[in-house]
Amino acid sequence: MEIAMGAIGPLLPKLGELLMGELTMEKQVRKGIVSLVTELKLMHAVLGKVSKVPADQLDEGVKIWAGNVKELSYQMEDIVDSFMVRVGDGGESTNPKNRVKKILNKVKRLFKNGKDLHRISDALEEVVLQAKQLAELRQRYDQEMRDTSVGASVDPRMMALYTDVTELVGIEETRDELINMLIEGDDWLKQPLKTVSIVGFGGLGKTTLAKSAYDQIKGQFDCDAFISVSQNPDKKKVFKNILYELDKNKYAHIRSEEWEEKHLIDEIIEFLNGKRYLIVIDDIWDKEVWKLIKCAFSKKSPGSRLITTTRIVSVSEACCSSMDDIYKMKPLSDDVSRTLFYKRVFSQENGCPQELLQVSKDILKKCGGIPLAIISIASLLANNHQMKTKHQWYTLLNSIGRGLTEDQSLEEMKKILLFSYYDLPSYLKPCLLYLSIFPEDHKIMRHRLIWRWISEGLVYSDKQETSLYELGNSYFTELVNRSMVQPIGIDIEGNVEGCRVHDMVLDLICSLSSEENFVTILDNTRRKMPNSEIKVRRLSIQSSKINVDTSRMEHMRSLTVFTSDVVGKVLDISSFQVLRVLDLEGCDVSDVGYVGNLLHLRYLGLRGTRVKDLPMEIGKLQFLLTLDLRGTKIEVLPSSVVQLRRLMCLYVGCNMKLPSGIGNLTSLEVLDNLGLYDVDLDFVKELGRLTKLRVLRLDCGDFDKSLGKALEESISNMHRLDSLDVYVNHGLINCLSEDWVPPPQLHRLAFVSARSWFKTLPSWINSLSLPLLSYLEITLSEMRSEVIQLLGTLSALVYLEIHNYSVYRKRHEVEAPALSSGAALFPCATECRFYCIGAVPSMFPQGAAPRLKRLDFVLPAKWISRENLDLGMRHLPSLQRVRVHFIEEGASRQEVDEAMAALRAAAEDHPNRPVLEIGIWW
Repeated sequence: MEIAMGAIGPLLPKLGELLMGELTMEKQVRKGIVSLVTELKLMHAVLGKVSKVPADQLDEGVKIWAGNVKELSYQMEDIVDSFMVRVGDGGESTNPKNRVKKILNKVKRLFKNGKDLHRISDALEEVVLQAKQLAELRQRYDQEMRDTSVGASVDPRMMALYTDVTELVGIEETRDELINMLIEGDDWLKQPLKTVSIVGFGGLGKTTLAKSAYDQIKGQFDCDAFISVSQNPDKKKVFKNILYELDKNKYAHIRSEEWEEKHLIDEIIEFLNGKRYLIVIDDIWDKEVWKLIKCAFSKKSPGSRLITTTRIVSVSEACCSSMDDIYKMKPLSDDVSRTLFYKRVFSQENGCPQELLQVSKDILKKCGGIPLAIISIASLLANNHQMKTKHQWYTLLNSIGRGLTEDQSLEEMKKILLFSYYDLPSYLKPCLLYLSIFPEDHKIMRHRLIWRWISEGLVYSDKQETSLYELGNSYFTELVNRSMVQPIGIDIEGNVEGCRVHDMVLDLICSLSSEENFVTILDNTRRKMPNSEIKVRRLSIQSSKINVDTSRMEHMRSLTVFTSDVVGKVLDISSFQVLRVLDLEGCDVSDVGYVGNLLHLRYLGLRGTRVKDLPMEIGKLQFLLTLDLRGTKIEVLPSSVVQLRRLMCLYVGCNMKLPSGIGNLTSLEVLDNLGLYDVDLDFVKELGRLTKLRVLRLDCGDFDKSLGKALEESISNMHRLDSLDVYVNHGLINCLSEDWVPPPQLHRLAFVSARSWFKTLPSWINSLSLPLLSYLEITLSEMRSEVIQLLGTLSALVYLEIHNYSVYRKRHEVEAPALSSGAALFPCATECRFYCIGAVPSMFPQGAAPRLKRLDFVLPAKWISRENLDLGMRHLPSLQRVRVHFIEEGASRQEVDEAMAALRAAAEDHPNRPVLEIGIWW
C-alpha cells in the first residue's frame, strides 16, 4: 500500500504544474486530468488508511486495487516526464508557474504538425479512463479499516539509547565469559593460535558480544582487525579488508588494487609473522569459505586469537579444534530482558507504571529473551512523546500472537519485526524497503542514501521553501531512532555517517520488496528475476553470475550494480530510457558514453570507477540532481556540465578542471572538493551565484590578494551555508576578512593546512555571530590567552582544533594560556586539540568543559622543572583519552622522563583512568 502511496505522492505536484498553464490539448483530456488529480488525492487518502493494516489482514481485492493504482501512477509520471523532456525544460526558473509558462510557449513552437501532442493526449486520455475504472473499484473498497497506528516522532534520546545498548543488554557477564575463553590462564601468551566461535541464530547479539570483547582486550595485542564476511562473500575483498584493518596506512589503497587470492593470503601471513594478533571474522555462513580464510592465519603465532561468529552450528564446529571453544549464545535472562525493555521504553530500569507491569511481563515472555525482538517492540512503544494507553499495550500484545515462545524460527522473528514495520509512517516504509537494494553488511552512507531517495521521488514536498535534503535527513534519523537500521560511524558532532541493516531486518524488507515488486534483487542465491508478466522497476545486481533479460526492462527506473563483470557485458544500459538512478559506485567501468541519452536521469554515481571522460551530451540531462565523480580518472569536465540547471549535489576531485559558467548551476546545495588551482578571477566570482549552497569544500592553491577578495565576496552571497572547509597550500589565508559576516546557521568551519594560517583570530568568530558553530579547525600565527577564552564561550562548540603557527619553528617558546574562571567555558566540547599552544588540563577552570572526553596538547618537557606546574585533570569529569606530545628541545633526558611520569600519575589519579598516549613532537 505504501508503495502505491509513494508512487502517487510525487506525481500530484507534477500534474498540478501542467494544469497551471493553458496546455494546448483537447478540452476533454484537460478536464480528465483535473478529475484525475482529484481521484488520485482520494486514492492517496484511502491508501493511507489501508497501509496501517498488516498485509495478511487485507482483502485480496484491496491488494490488487492498490497494485493497479501504483502502476497507473508510474505510467502517468512517465508520460509527464516524457513531455517535460520533449519540450526541453532547462530548469532556468525555480518558480513553477514561470517554468510552466515557459514550457507551454515552447510547446506551441515545437508541435507544429500536432503529431507529438496528439500522441501525448492519447496517452493521457488512456490513463484518465483507467483512473475512472479504478475510482469505481475504490468506492467498493473504501471502507473503514482498523487503524493500528499511533502518532510517531523522532525521539531525542536516540543517541543515548544507541550508545548504551551494549550495557543495557547486560553484556558484561557474557563478555567476561568469552574473554576468559580467549585468554584464560597465566600462560595464555605462550599458547598457540586459538579460535573461539560464537554461534546462535539471528537477533541474539553475536556481533555485539564479539565487538564488546574485542574492544575490551585488543590493547593486549600487537595488531587487530574486525571483519564481516556475510552470506555471499567476495573472498578477495575479505582478505583486502583484513589487510586494511591491520594497517590502514600501509594498505590504504589495497581495495583498489588487483591482487590474486594467493598473493593476498601470503601478504597477511607475512604481515602477521612474529606478531600477536586479535582478529574477529564476523558472520560466516559456509565451511568452505572458512577453510580458505583460515589459511591466512598460522598456528605458529603464540598468544594470537581468532573470534568467529556464525548462525550455523556446523560452521562453528569447523572453526574450532575443540567443542570447548564454541560459545553458544543464549536468550537473555528475565531480569536482563526486563532491564533492557524498561530502559528502552521508560529511560530508567524501574520506571514501569504499576498498571503496565503485567502486560510488560506478557510482552517480554513472547519476545523470548531475543534482544532484537525486545529492542524492536520497546522502540515501538517508546517512540512518541506521550505514554501509550494500557489498551494500546494489550492490543500490541494480542497482535504478537505466539511470538518467539513456541517457535524460535526465522519466520517468527520476521513476525516480530513486522510490528515495528507496520508502525512506521507511510512515508518511511518505502524508504526502509529501498535499503533492500544494498547487500548484506554493506555500509550505506547517509548522504548517498538521501540523495538517492530524493532522486527516486521517495522524498518530496509541494512546498518550495522545504529543503528536500533536510527532509530526507529527518527520515534517516527516524529510521535509526526506531532501531530499524544500525547507525555506524558517528562523527565528533554526533552525526551518523551511515548505517547497516541487521540481517533479520534485511531478510524482512527483501521479502516485502519482492511482494510489492518494489526492488528486484539478483544475488546468485535465493533471488531471481520475477515472472515475465511483472515489470522490473528497480534492479540491484549483487553477483556477476546472473542472466538478465533486458527486453523486460523498458520501465526500469533504478539500476544499482555491486559487481564489475556485468556492465557492458550483460547489461545494455543505453536501452533503459526512463532510468532515473544509475549507481555504479566501485564498479570496474571506464566507458559511460551512453549516459547522455538517459534523459530522465536524476542520480549518476560513478564514484571509484575508472571513468576518464564524460560525454558532451551530459548537458542534456536536465533532470539530473546528483553527480558523483569522486575517485574517477576524470581530469576535465565537459563544458556542457554547466547546463545542468537542476543539479543539487556535485562531488568532484580537487584536480578536476571545471569549465567556466559554473555560476549557472544555481540549484547547487553541495559542492564538494572543488579545486581552485589555475583558475581566473571570473571563475571565482561566478561561485557567488551559487546562493543555495549549504556545503562548500574548497582545495586552494596560492592565493593572491585579488583572488582572495573575490572568494570572500562569493562566499558572502551564500546565505544558506552551514559547512565550509577551505584547504590552502601555504601563506596567509587572505579570504574571509575581519569584515566578513558569516551566515548565522554555520555549524562547521575548517581552515586546514600545516603551512597556512590566519594572522589572528577573526573577529567574526564569536558566540553572537556563530551561535550554532559546533566544529572549528584553524591555524593562527599569533596566539594569546584571550583567544582560547573567547573560543570557550562558543556555546555549541563540540570539536576544536587550533594550531599556533608562530612556534612551529620555535617550539621551546610555547606559552601556557591562562583562562579566567568567571564563566562556564566549553560547555558542549567533547574533543579539544591544542598544538604548540602549551595547553595543559589544569588551564581549564573548575566547572569548564564538563563533557570533554578527549584532550590533545603539546607540552615542552622542560616545564616539568617548574615547581608550580599543575598537570591535574580530575576536574574534567568526562575525560576518557589524553594524548600528549612532548617538545624535547631545551630539556634534558631527566626532565623528559619526569614529565612523562608526572602525566602518568595525573592520569592514574583520575577516576575514569583515561587512556594516556605519549609521543614526541617533531
